[in-house]
Amino acid sequence: MNLIRNTPEPEEGFWLPFTAMRAFHEAPVLFERAEGMHYITPDGRRVLDMMAGLWCVNAGHAHPRVTEAIREAAGKLDFVSSFRMSHPAAFTFARRLLDAVPMMGRAFFSNSGSEAVDTALKIARAYHRARGDAGRTKFIGRAKSYHGVGFGGLSVGGIARHKKEFGPLLADVFHMPLPHDPAQSFLTERPAENPRWMAALEEILFVQDPSTVAAIIVEPVTGSGGVYPPPLGYLEGLRAICDRHGILLIFDEVITGFGRLGACTASEALGVTPDIITMAKGLTNGAVPMGATLVTQAVFDAFMAHPRGAPEFLHGYTYSAHPLACAAGMATLDAYQQEGMFEASARIAAPFRDALLALRGAPHVVDVRCCGLLAAVDLAPRADAPGARGAEVADHCLAAGVLVRAAGDMMVLSPPLVVSEDQVAQTVQALRQALAATA
Repeated sequence: MNLIRNTPEPEEGFWLPFTAMRAFHEAPVLFERAEGMHYITPDGRRVLDMMAGLWCVNAGHAHPRVTEAIREAAGKLDFVSSFRMSHPAAFTFARRLLDAVPMMGRAFFSNSGSEAVDTALKIARAYHRARGDAGRTKFIGRAKSYHGVGFGGLSVGGIARHKKEFGPLLADVFHMPLPHDPAQSFLTERPAENPRWMAALEEILFVQDPSTVAAIIVEPVTGSGGVYPPPLGYLEGLRAICDRHGILLIFDEVITGFGRLGACTASEALGVTPDIITMAKGLTNGAVPMGATLVTQAVFDAFMAHPRGAPEFLHGYTYSAHPLACAAGMATLDAYQQEGMFEASARIAAPFRDALLALRGAPHVVDVRCCGLLAAVDLAPRADAPGARGAEVADHCLAAGVLVRAAGDMMVLSPPLVVSEDQVAQTVQALRQALAATA
């Protein structure tokens, strides 16, 4: 059925992440090139990429600014460590990034969102220790959250299937409920404020003693767990509770950063400032692996109380602030800022939402959730085969030349910021046909 899958059998050897290997080799999906909004198969067929790679190619594939910047950087400086030395572009990129996120004071570079999250958790504990409050070691995450695959991110994450094979994980981690009421479906705006979500957090703090909690970590908009926008007042409530109890607030913006909500960060778009922000994905348009952990000046200053001459934060990665990644990051910022991509994202968010909400009443569709250029379409699962319907719908869409992601029986979309209304319409039509053809 899926013509895309008639590709040559790839050589064995590569163990793919999050992939059923035997099933993959029975029907491999391979892309050879990409440009703009499209992937291109080895035999030249174009596939509309409505996933921005994996939430990351926000400026579109093979953006010429980014490609040229990487090419130039590779011929100038291939590598230098940032352990007690570095290179000028690392400082220039950090400054430019902080200018784009002005509520933050310092940027610590890593190689992925998972590393950015583990860095944030270590900063949180070390921050309290630096201030003489070493008893603050606990973390609070949230149900259905995704914070990467490091042991720290797995521990604070809220998706059980990601954890079950790897425990025990970090101790002293607790989880708030997802702030979502299943009775509220097909919403056109963010959910209404509901005091029960803050009450649930206060109950955790009452049991655990807030003076032992280092940080609360949330995605401003739940991403991989299902695109759940925060209810009105929810993030503000988290900020107030953290301030009252001296707890750091971490926003994981690996997905929501760089235009998904029509601004550089969800923090800016939603009007709430955390103490720490994690970033990756759109940071370099997916072209070179990179993560960043941004902290407020107050968090950074706490570390500067350490004796002069000794490293204030004993943490880092061989490839922190890699020259090619910094070049890609600066060129990506140029594309976002000089080509008005955040503004374009804000303009198309409502047409994107309205087109997807029009799937209400289509076969198997039980809910549609949108927030900026993020969307999830929930499908009713088959009683005897959870996840099978979602996989089949994704296959039908791929055969029609549109790439969407099936997460179980949930279809997830996060197109590049440069998506057009015609491409949104093409995607919805592909989904309609796939739903109609799926039992």
